[in-house]
Amino acid sequence: MPSPRSPHSAFRTAVTPIDAVTTDLLFVPVFGPDDLLDDLPGVDAAVGGEWRRACAAGTFGRKPYATTIGRVVSGYRATHVCFIGVGEREDADDVRWRRVAAACGYIARQRRVATCAWVVRRGVDVAAVAGAAADGLSAAEFDGGRYRTREDARPVYPTDIDIVAAPGTEATVLAGAVARGRVIGRAVNAARDLANEPANVLTPAVFASRVEALVADTDLAVDVLDEAQLQRLGMGLHLAVARGSAEPPRLVVLRHEPDGVPEGPVVALVGKGVTFDTGGVSIKPSENMDRMKADMGGGAAVAAAMWAIATLGVRQRVIGLIPMAENMVGGRAYRPGDVLTGANGRTVEVLNTDAEGRLVLADALWYAGQQGATHLVDIATLTGHCIIGLGQTVSGLLGTPDDWREQVRAAADRAGERVWPLPIYEEAFDQLRSEIADMTNVGGRAGGAITAAAFLREFTGGLPWAHLDIAGTAWAESKQPYQPKGATGAGVRTLIEVAGSSVPWGRSPRAPKTPRVDLAPRPSDVRRLGLKPRGTEDAQGSEDAFVRGRSSVADHFRSPEASASGIRAATTD
Repeated sequence: MPSPRSPHSAFRTAVTPIDAVTTDLLFVPVFGPDDLLDDLPGVDAAVGGEWRRACAAGTFGRKPYATTIGRVVSGYRATHVCFIGVGEREDADDVRWRRVAAACGYIARQRRVATCAWVVRRGVDVAAVAGAAADGLSAAEFDGGRYRTREDARPVYPTDIDIVAAPGTEATVLAGAVARGRVIGRAVNAARDLANEPANVLTPAVFASRVEALVADTDLAVDVLDEAQLQRLGMGLHLAVARGSAEPPRLVVLRHEPDGVPEGPVVALVGKGVTFDTGGVSIKPSENMDRMKADMGGGAAVAAAMWAIATLGVRQRVIGLIPMAENMVGGRAYRPGDVLTGANGRTVEVLNTDAEGRLVLADALWYAGQQGATHLVDIATLTGHCIIGLGQTVSGLLGTPDDWREQVRAAADRAGERVWPLPIYEEAFDQLRSEIADMTNVGGRAGGAITAAAFLREFTGGLPWAHLDIAGTAWAESKQPYQPKGATGAGVRTLIEVAGSSVPWGRSPRAPKTPRVDLAPRPSDVRRLGLKPRGTEDAQGSEDAFVRGRSSVADHFRSPEASASGIRAATTD
């Protein structure tokens, strides 16, 4: 599959007069009809006054993405010049620059040009704009139609993309910004590639193999824990979710431990990796269920971010964990009323099997603490409630303590990803009370995004922890000038920024670390956990391996997802 190690286009940088740039298509970002293009003398004349004609016709207003393309008739070495609107100068933040550059990338693909170039205008922050442009142009290389067989349906990419700035620009600053932006854009595409894969292709085992292949050329250490090893660790929540599927679960652990980094904080990035979610016994409606192939978007974001963290040489210790499972309906599936035991010993009464994402994350969060993490960030397509509250362009952010959550929010701002904090008050835990276990896995319809996070907090061991709910942002419902319909790679940029932040995380109490153990399951472990290997149930069926009790479900408890048409199936826990 296309990966960060096999990009379509070669990126180059140059500090040169713009009229000397030889390319098929020269992209010139403009700030609305009042832009005099004073820093680009002769550019409008070179295309026979195309810019002024377009402005007179009202093509360019105050909003971005308007374009006009003129053929060069004199003065410039480019064949064509494309003027593309950025919008008002004061609105041109990193997000806007990245999106405008991505729109240019799609224009270059549509016109099937062999080469194109992006102009960094004078008067802007060169590093910020060049980096955002490289990120956006790289992201535009994404192709979600790999299963199309018609030759004419396959995209054509430029072989060379130049990012150019006028004389006087520091060449090393330009080159460094482009190199970093290039890595980030490619990482986003890696996450999109994974999240767009059909579930019949991307099973948990295949997902794990794809992650191994993705990071093969880095210095990341990789461990893939199989079902037997998860049993040995007592991960009853993760294992229960996987029981209804013929595809066994996995837990992938990626470690970034750069040489020469002194002892200090270790951040763990934990991503939900449910490769398909039917809802289990609490089955979803059929509408939009096909999108549940992307329910591993959080895990894809962690895998891609870890590749970028290693490639960029981040000087922090980082652990990535991706718990993988498929939530299916079957004779072995876990049920409402079951009681499960997590790896930390806490018991959970299941009221809804469609609230499975928090279960697989819970065991992984606990394991992150056992592996030495001092700070935690989890990311998941978790709740439809988050979509109803924040829409589909903003991710939810929850966590404790406030200063750690604020550091993650600031990292998202720097990365150009929108997040909005939600509170976790103690009353949220009251909604998770169970009559027969330590807690329930859902807390009713009120504040569903908050109670889901409150559940996760119980498995963090008191470590600083932040939770990103990307249910609304992980999937684009429709095509935009800067991105196609489908997986978006939400969260990748934020995770990279969290790991590479120059802001000291500070020391926090470490979770008690258990010694490394042989993970091969012993007969005593199997008996202790009440487990049976796959395929050993008797003809009458077996007692659920993770059940500690049963309880009826009150009628008023409903899906943890929103019940609005289309929303419930489109976003899952």
